[in-house]
Amino acid sequence: MTTTAGLIADGVLIDGEAAIATTVDPSTGATVGAFRGATRSQLDRIAGLAADAEDRFRHTGAAVRAALLEDIALRMEDAGDEIVDLAVAESGLSRARMVSELGRTTGQLRMFAAALEEGGIGHRRADSTGGPTPVPLLLRTLAVGPVAVFAASNFPLAFSTAGGDVASALAAGCPVIVKAHSAHVATSVRVARAIADAVRASGLPGGVFGHLIGDREIGTGLVAHPAIRAVGFTGSRGGGQALARVAAERPHPIPVFAEMSSVNPVFVLPGSATEAVADGFVASLTLGGGQFCTNPGLVFVPAGAAGDAFVARSARLVEDAAAQTMLTGAIARAYSSSVEDACRRGAQLVASGIAAEPRNAPAAHLLEIDLAAFQEDARWMDEMFGAAGLVVRYPGAAQLVAAAEALDGQLTATIWHEGADDEATLRALLPVLERKAGRLISNGWPTGVAVSPAMVHGGPSPATTDARFTAVGTLAADRFLRPVAYQGFPESLLEGVLGADTNS
Repeated sequence: MTTTAGLIADGVLIDGEAAIATTVDPSTGATVGAFRGATRSQLDRIAGLAADAEDRFRHTGAAVRAALLEDIALRMEDAGDEIVDLAVAESGLSRARMVSELGRTTGQLRMFAAALEEGGIGHRRADSTGGPTPVPLLLRTLAVGPVAVFAASNFPLAFSTAGGDVASALAAGCPVIVKAHSAHVATSVRVARAIADAVRASGLPGGVFGHLIGDREIGTGLVAHPAIRAVGFTGSRGGGQALARVAAERPHPIPVFAEMSSVNPVFVLPGSATEAVADGFVASLTLGGGQFCTNPGLVFVPAGAAGDAFVARSARLVEDAAAQTMLTGAIARAYSSSVEDACRRGAQLVASGIAAEPRNAPAAHLLEIDLAAFQEDARWMDEMFGAAGLVVRYPGAAQLVAAAEALDGQLTATIWHEGADDEATLRALLPVLERKAGRLISNGWPTGVAVSPAMVHGGPSPATTDARFTAVGTLAADRFLRPVAYQGFPESLLEGVLGADTNS
């Protein structure tokens, strides 16, 4: 089988020397690309190049890093048709979706570039030790060092090779090594070429960006490599936790910033249990085939006539929902298996949509359980990655607040409320949900994560491995910075060493 070179080492595209990996169109099974994976020696070389580039890139001025991010965005736009075509072929997602995601990705790169230009990346404080003979103190945050980023299956662009983890790490001054997701290697390689070209054009060391293709052993080897200082991951709970264990078992452990799992609960209070809200729920649930990390997989609906009408309306809409091709055959099978398991454990199947003719396009589903059953089994909080929604009926406000207390950590939590009668419940829920989720939404839907400085895309475990940080927004760069205090040094000397333009 003919293979395409897919590794990036020292700014150059090279062929792997390990087993061949192929990518396929999930709707047809047709092969899209074939690539040889990296060997351990190739991993060592790419990681070594990142380590060699660390000191120089860390002290590169903010203007240089901003220009690099701007150039990556421009090069991706110039190759936009090719990138979108590959992403559509490898993911089964629509062209309109991928065009939009390309714009989100380039916009994210430019957001970090603008933040660098405005001095919004990193922190700086100056004071003194105090006492009768005060000594000057300067605190600056500096890049932690090379970062390993694992591309996500459900966002071939925005959370992958030039996505938020990469943009924020480069903005912080960290070299980056991306491990391509096995489902969209051809897309990853094309984007990696754009990044490598921008690095070369900037005059920065080639080790500022590396690209790997490989199996699980290469992935864990990357996390365990002594050159790596932090990890960014978007994917399954099992995958994120496995990488976190590898990182914790190193002689010198490193942080893993993993975004892993969320059912994004929606609390429909009695005053808002309307057909219009049901319409929004099903639209958000089925968006993208339910393959966003923010699809609302769990909805609490009041008992009684209004709740009955809400569920009935949701059921009709699910029955009419057209199935969408899922990202991979494995993801489609896991989705169907999770729905079957929920039914075996006692969930009532309220409605199913229309399965499509193409491969890997299972139907949407709406299931229901009562509140007592939900509280008895923590597995109801497990994510069914796909267009499956679980309705939980609750009898009153006190029971709803208790259910919220039982939730695991989430990326989002949504409250639909209307009128004075809902206000007391809203006030009781908010303090609980502040402890449970990274983004709280009033009368809206969690799908559609705005790329803006104030956005939080994170939350307590198992939504992420570290609730103190966000994967979206300019604060994402803080994951890859550490504070250093300089005591007694003349600031003029430090400016000469660190660069007057670091903004960090």
